[in-house]
Amino acid sequence: MAKKGSLNWLHYFIAAVWIANGLICKLMNLEPRHKEIVARILGREYALVLTSLIGIAEIVMALWILSSYKKRLNVLTQIIVIAVMNIIEFFVAPDLLLWGRFNIVFAALFIALIYFNEFKIPKNSNRGLPC
Repeated sequence: MAKKGSLNWLHYFIAAVWIANGLICKLMNLEPRHKEIVARILGREYALVLTSLIGIAEIVMALWILSSYKKRLNVLTQIIVIAVMNIIEFFVAPDLLLWGRFNIVFAALFIALIYFNEFKIPKNSNRGLPC
């Protein structure tokens, strides 16, 4: 289950980002830039198939997030995937990114949000704090 409290919406927001990127941008191909990035990195021949598989994997990631199963492993996986993808794109396909090389800043902010959402000190907890 997701954390109770005022930041519960972050859990759903993070999953929504994965769903939007997987379903809308990749599977529905409403943002062709994604397929072009995959083509540049992994080759044009299988770009459509690989983009679809990546889209499915992103939807699975969203479902994993929503399930709250092995949350810390999930968070670690998200952070690694986002970091690796964005570092590769930074060097191989910066001209195809929405904000060019500056895209990595937004990736870092998303990573920070994911980290904060999982490892923050709960607001309702006063562990270690004076009453």
